[in-house]
Amino acid sequence: MWMLEMEEQVLKLESDRDKDRLIAFLKSRGLTLDKDIQHSVAIEEEGRIVATGAFSGRVLKCIAVDEAYAGRGLSARVMNHLIREQYRRGRTRLFIFSKPKNKMIFSELGFHIVVETPSAVLLENRKDGLSRYLDEIGRKSGDGEEVVGEGGDTVGAVIVNGNPFTLGHRYLIEYAAARVQKLHVFVVWEDRSVFPQEIRYRLIGEGVKHLSNVVLHQGRDYIISDATFPSYFLKKDEDAAEVHAELDLTLFSRHIAPHLHITKRFVGKEPSCKVTRTYNRTMKKLLPAWGIDVEEIPRICSGQEAISASRVRELIRKDDMNAVKELVPETTYRFLQSPEAGEVIRCIRGGLR
Repeated sequence: MWMLEMEEQVLKLESDRDKDRLIAFLKSRGLTLDKDIQHSVAIEEEGRIVATGAFSGRVLKCIAVDEAYAGRGLSARVMNHLIREQYRRGRTRLFIFSKPKNKMIFSELGFHIVVETPSAVLLENRKDGLSRYLDEIGRKSGDGEEVVGEGGDTVGAVIVNGNPFTLGHRYLIEYAAARVQKLHVFVVWEDRSVFPQEIRYRLIGEGVKHLSNVVLHQGRDYIISDATFPSYFLKKDEDAAEVHAELDLTLFSRHIAPHLHITKRFVGKEPSCKVTRTYNRTMKKLLPAWGIDVEEIPRICSGQEAISASRVRELIRKDDMNAVKELVPETTYRFLQSPEAGEVIRCIRGGLR
C-alpha cells in the first residue's frame, strides 16, 4: 500500500519553489540540475521528494532516489513516466546520462552502455545504435580507395559546427588536409544552431569540395551531441564541461577513431569560450593515451579579431553584409544572399544565436 501513498508530480521549473526543492534533493544525491532541462518529475511522500528524473531533448538525466527508498522500484517508476512523456512528444530513440554506479539499474530497464568514464556513463535504448553509426561512416570513408594527401599514411579528424561556415573553418580544414592522407570532417548534428543542420552540412561540403582527401560526415548522436557533450550548447555550464568532454572524447577515442584509423585530431585555438577551451584542454590530456596526436591551430584574423562564426552572426545582425563577405567563403556568402537564407537572417536579427 505504501506505493499508492507516493504521489507523482510534474515539477514546474519556472516556479522557484519547485526548482529550489529539486536542486536541494539532487544536491543531497551528489547531482546538479542541468540548465537545459525541459521536463522533470518527482515522486513525493507527504510533500517530501524521494525520487526524481528529468530530460533534455532525447537525454534522460537527473534520475535519483533517496537511499532510504532504494529497492522499492522508484527508479523504474520515474523512468516509465519519462519514457511515456518522450514517446508522447514523438521521441523514441533515447539516451540516459548518469553516474557509473547506476548503470545496472538502467541496463535492467532495457538500456545499453554506449560509453563509460570514471565520472559518467551514457546508455541508449538501441543496442546497435553506435555500431550502425560506425558502419555508416566506415562505408562513407571509402576505406580501400586510394586517397592522395601529403601526410604519409596519417588519417586525421576535424569536428566543426559551422554556424555558419567561415574562412576560419576553411583554413583549419585546409591546414589539416595538407598534413594527412585522409581527413574526416564531422559536422555537429544537433539542430540547436540558428543555421539548420542540413544547411551547415551543405555549406561545409561546398566549401571544402576542392580538397580531394576530405570525407564529410554527420556527427549524429555520437560526436559533440546533446548526449555526449551537452555543455557545448549551453556555453556557460563550465562546472560540467570537463565531465562531458571526457565522455565525448572517450567515445571518439575508443570507438570512432580506431574504426576509421584516425591518429591525429586538429582543433582551432579557442580565444573566448571557456567551455570550448575546457574541451580542447581535456582533448590534449586524454587523446595521446589512445595514440591520437592533437594539434591546436591558431585562428586566422581579419583586422585585429579572430574570424569566428559568432562574429559573422553579429555582423549579419547589424546588416553589415560587406563585412560578412570578408569573413566567409564565396559559397557561404552566396547562400546568405539567396532567398533560402531569409528565415535564418530574420532569426539572427530577431536575437537568436
